[in-house]
Amino acid sequence: MHLIRKSVLAALLLGTALLHPAMAETVNITFLLTSDIYNFDASKEGRGGFARLNAVVKAERAKGSHVIYAHAGDMFSPSLLSGIDKGANTVALLNVAPPDFFVPGNHEWDFGPEVFSTRIKELKTKLLAANLRDGKGEPVEGFADSVIMDVGGVKVGFFGITADDTPAVSSPGAGYNFLPSVDTASATAKDLRKAGAELVVGIVQTDRLQDFAMVERHDADVLLSGDDHSLSVYYDGRTALAESMTEALYVTAVDLTIDVQEKDGKRSLTWWPNFRIIDSASVTPDPETQGLVDKYNAQLLKELDVVVGSSSTALDSRKASVRGSETAIGNLIADATRAATGADIAITNGGGIRGNKEYPAGTQLTRRDVFTELPFGNKTVKLEVTGDTIWAALENGFSEVEKGAGRFPQVSGLVAEADATKPAGQRVLSVMIGGKPLDKAANYTLATNDYMQGGGDGYYVFKKAKVLVGALSAKLMASDVMDYIMAKKDIAPAIEGRIKLKM
Repeated sequence: MHLIRKSVLAALLLGTALLHPAMAETVNITFLLTSDIYNFDASKEGRGGFARLNAVVKAERAKGSHVIYAHAGDMFSPSLLSGIDKGANTVALLNVAPPDFFVPGNHEWDFGPEVFSTRIKELKTKLLAANLRDGKGEPVEGFADSVIMDVGGVKVGFFGITADDTPAVSSPGAGYNFLPSVDTASATAKDLRKAGAELVVGIVQTDRLQDFAMVERHDADVLLSGDDHSLSVYYDGRTALAESMTEALYVTAVDLTIDVQEKDGKRSLTWWPNFRIIDSASVTPDPETQGLVDKYNAQLLKELDVVVGSSSTALDSRKASVRGSETAIGNLIADATRAATGADIAITNGGGIRGNKEYPAGTQLTRRDVFTELPFGNKTVKLEVTGDTIWAALENGFSEVEKGAGRFPQVSGLVAEADATKPAGQRVLSVMIGGKPLDKAANYTLATNDYMQGGGDGYYVFKKAKVLVGALSAKLMASDVMDYIMAKKDIAPAIEGRIKLKM
């Protein structure tokens, strides 16, 4: 009787196992990442550019596995040709092998909200930005906060985060609002889990501090980030983080091998990331894309390779120079905008000077050189400001010099003495205008760019200034600089002691 009972129990257990068997499968997914592409062609070293990027994308997709390609933003600007066509070339090149998802970065708004709206609609991709809202606080047309996709039988949730500092560093206008990146990412990831996502992937245009703040919260499983221009990968056992270097010099692939277990109707996932760094120099450019690149290069040669004058002195536009000290090229640009407007003084942000190169004495300067240095399409505006406003603007300009911030001032018509060892906001020691001490109660005319006029790079004090020549009537800064050089034919800008900075 005892043996019979054991046999019956065994049969019952076997029947239960057959009704609810334990199941297991393996799913392989590749997440391909790029971001921060400012030049459409390859570098002199044969890396980067859209032709090599698209070759990588097509090769990965041809493998037949589950490939999700994400662009984490910053593309419409700055580039040489984008200074002319407002980023249209970047859209056409990306659309040859369009990403599955695109998240805008701050540079997507460099040409203003109207150009942003036009270009973003031309992209053949899914647009994500959970922290982007319109002027009424509603999601922006064409954008989704997140989406859940079935990838090889796994429910993968994707969300996007655009740069929340865009109003300070670009020109989105009043029609867009940017919610805090980290908090929005956390909330959106949790909502995706509630909606059934088994794996959550964030595509984010966020700086390194924000990246790791999101990693520490562990709300997302994978973070595909842009903004820092670095090549980096990280995994702490719970969240994987990857960033591809700027210009598509490298393309980062995150391969996930996912083990899916199902028992008693419940599914569980375990996975491990494999990071692959694809050197774009190792691939042959995509022929279709290269044809467009050649076309754009020919257009640039025609438009930009025209000499406008020469400099008998050396010029230095390296990032560390223009963001940390007076430079001859900064003086040239500030002098040109001041001359174009007839203003008492000029202040321009060092971060707007982008060539990152040196020009030896005797260099013939071309349109290409000027657009390389001033690629954002900014306009020269003229404001009436008080001496107090100028002082406050300079305090802002010197407030983050130790960080290499783009707000560092390049000036004309004034001499400023500052001490960077003092606390931010207390660094300006003296300001001279026209050989006389600044009068904080007096009014002065100022030439600056429309980006700074709108509060860009922290120059919020300019937003309340009286506008004498606004952006609608103003010329491009690049045009003012070219006109200035052409009028003089031979220029000789030099470091003159306009900025005396103690570090």
